[in-house]
Amino acid sequence: MKILLKNFLIFLIIFLILAGVLSLLGSSGAKTEQISVSQLVTEVSTGQVKTIALTGNRLDVVLNNGQRQLAYKGDGDFIALLKNYGVDQNKLNSFEFQVKNSSGQSIWATTILPIGIPLIFIIGFFVFLQRQMRGAGNQAFKFGESQAREIGPLDKKTKITFKDVAGVSEAKSELGEIIEFLKNPRKFINLGAKIPKGVLLVGGPGTGKTLLARAVAGEANVPFFHISGSEFVEMFVGVGASRVRDLFRRAKKNLPCIIFIDEIDAVGRQRGAGLGGSHDEREQTLNQILVELDGFEPNIGLVVMAATNRPDILDPALLRPGRFDRKVILDMPSIKDREEILKIHSQNKPLASTVNLKKVAERTPGFSGADLSNLMNEAAILTARRNKNKIGQLEILESIEKVLLGPERRSRVFSEKEREISAYHEAGHALVAHELPGCDKVQKVSIISRGQAGGYTLITPEEDKYLKNKNEFLDNVAGLLGGFVAEEETFKQTTTGSSSDLKKATDLIKRMVTQFGMSDLLGPRTFGEKEELIFLGREISEQRDYSEKTAQLIDEEVSKLITLCYNKAKEIVKNKKAYLEKIAKLLLEKETLEKNEFEKIFTTP
Repeated sequence: MKILLKNFLIFLIIFLILAGVLSLLGSSGAKTEQISVSQLVTEVSTGQVKTIALTGNRLDVVLNNGQRQLAYKGDGDFIALLKNYGVDQNKLNSFEFQVKNSSGQSIWATTILPIGIPLIFIIGFFVFLQRQMRGAGNQAFKFGESQAREIGPLDKKTKITFKDVAGVSEAKSELGEIIEFLKNPRKFINLGAKIPKGVLLVGGPGTGKTLLARAVAGEANVPFFHISGSEFVEMFVGVGASRVRDLFRRAKKNLPCIIFIDEIDAVGRQRGAGLGGSHDEREQTLNQILVELDGFEPNIGLVVMAATNRPDILDPALLRPGRFDRKVILDMPSIKDREEILKIHSQNKPLASTVNLKKVAERTPGFSGADLSNLMNEAAILTARRNKNKIGQLEILESIEKVLLGPERRSRVFSEKEREISAYHEAGHALVAHELPGCDKVQKVSIISRGQAGGYTLITPEEDKYLKNKNEFLDNVAGLLGGFVAEEETFKQTTTGSSSDLKKATDLIKRMVTQFGMSDLLGPRTFGEKEELIFLGREISEQRDYSEKTAQLIDEEVSKLITLCYNKAKEIVKNKKAYLEKIAKLLLEKETLEKNEFEKIFTTP
């Protein structure tokens, strides 16, 4: 209705403008006065007439003073008529007399156009409204059609292949047979093999699930239908199921092809666990997906791929054999994979000769492919801001800190006392981490404020680690408490700057005791069961499966281990106080210490 009203107002404005223009055109020039033939004879007799133009029976008169007049004669010759009125021959020769042939153009210009154009405009407007109403009716019938976007094999602009996807070598290997089947299905059919109907891509946000699915279609050179799980569900009952049917109908007309459902957990959550019982629209949509997955033979050339980062909440019926029976895991990229990803995202960016992407990869543990893409983009923006022509190593390393902690906040002015406290705090972190073998290497120490942090110590591993032992956890907790201890030893009191460190340390120790079985007192078992409401998709409570006495033992063990780490950090700070002073003074002077400068402190006598 709003669209129709908007169109009506547009047409009305155009109509008024057009009517005004026609009115101006029709009234352009001097005003014309209509007179009788007898009055015209009088004006001719008195010598007031300059020209007379005869067109049919119409007489267009121009007087000597420029005034225009209009008269109509009867039948017969006009000059003869003037003579009959007794006009002298000299007066007849005193004005210019023109005879013009009447034409259709003048009739169009004076009569038909002023009426015809608005009439045509009005008729066109009503025809347009009729089509709009008909289109709105058609849209109602198309409401149940699939909104999937199709990427054809000939679409060179959006087509990608495995060479555009770095890392995930195991996932590529798993999906290789899907590609081989879509290219050469007879090879599998002759052996009686059935290709999986559904492939579920599981990985954290930004690990490249959608990119990998598109690459499979690009490698196989088949159509790719992409739709999000949320696009199925509407407020009207049955629309989601209708769209599922239409999607599979479209796909079967374009065999072989791939259907990709992104974020399938939007419709694939476990049934009966949410609001609305078993009759809500989302569950009806899921039921239709299950039916469609069973509704085609495995070797017809249709492969359904889906992506999620919450496989734990999916309905078991989705994951049974014959549906999504192939699960492909996409982990966070390793150092080698991160370096390859960085190379891909830097292809269209001018890099300085000093850039070492391997060093960048070492500083970015836990970064996903999307994070690394954002990192290179931030580095390019920073380079442009500094009016440089090439992206340097410094810009990339600064962008890592921006992605992790936020932009620099140099406008956040600290007093000299606060700067000193921040310097000793960060020096404590760095010193304890450097001295303990279970901690990772210190890459950078800074007292420049970023995000909510007044300063930061960047500690990253030199190689990928997937397992940690108890001693490494305890050393890391001691490193977290290093800032707290340094403040206490130097200023004999602590500040609120340690609150985040204390929280992280407590959480880590509690996980060691309750989840990892790393407590000598409590033994190798876990404590507490997580409860989750699936329709909310997040943890809301923890159910105790232990007694109050055990809860007291857990608290005592957590306090005991934190005290152990605190004493370890305190011993290092006391014994190495000279190094603490050196680090803090250099931070106050330079504000930032890179790895080489930091290591030099311990090698210089």
